[in-house]
Amino acid sequence: MTRRQWARWGVLVGILWASGCNGGGTQPPGPPTDLVPTGGDRQNWFFNNPLPTVLSVTAVDIDGRAVPGVIVTWAVTSSSGSGAVSPTQSTTNAIGVATTTDSVGSSTTQTVSATFSGLVSPASFSEFATTPPTSAAVSLENFAFNPKNSLVQTGGTVTWTWNDGTAVHTLNFNATDPTPRPADTPPQATGSVTFTFTTVGTYSFFCAIHQAQGMTGQPTVVH
Repeated sequence: MTRRQWARWGVLVGILWASGCNGGGTQPPGPPTDLVPTGGDRQNWFFNNPLPTVLSVTAVDIDGRAVPGVIVTWAVTSSSGSGAVSPTQSTTNAIGVATTTDSVGSSTTQTVSATFSGLVSPASFSEFATTPPTSAAVSLENFAFNPKNSLVQTGGTVTWTWNDGTAVHTLNFNATDPTPRPADTPPQATGSVTFTFTTVGTYSFFCAIHQAQGMTGQPTVVH
């Protein structure tokens, strides 16, 4: 960890300490002197998709107190094609936090900066991307979907296979899920269903017989 990273870690600890002490909220903050990354750094995701967690920073004064009302400018600082942020400017809220949504592009590594007018060293984020899987397999076994959650790229397939002996299960999807989506199945103990997903989004499936026991799952489809 660099000296600057240690310094920012100390500031972050100060933010948490101040927020937990009654006295920390009575002293108005001074002008901002730094931006501390507080969320979304070093995520691993998939090419040409928005990251699952927004990027966030906290503006602090020289004593580590959070500063509201600071205009933060965000920018992708890595190579062309490595993604984009939206919005490119956001203002810190009442607890000093500003956020932006980051979408990685076609590069394996992306860097993003966050700064405000007069800040010497901007805050920096590093994100990583790879190719999403094009298929996934889900087994119905032990009164559960295994794995519970899966992910495929658009145009990819998910296959559900009944492997629970004589136990009977269904495969149902929520009516509010994106379309097209798999058709609901009747109760059955054997067989398989394969579906090609063409719409980006998060889907939710369940066994209508054992949903109350937690037999649910969630496939995510990305670009």
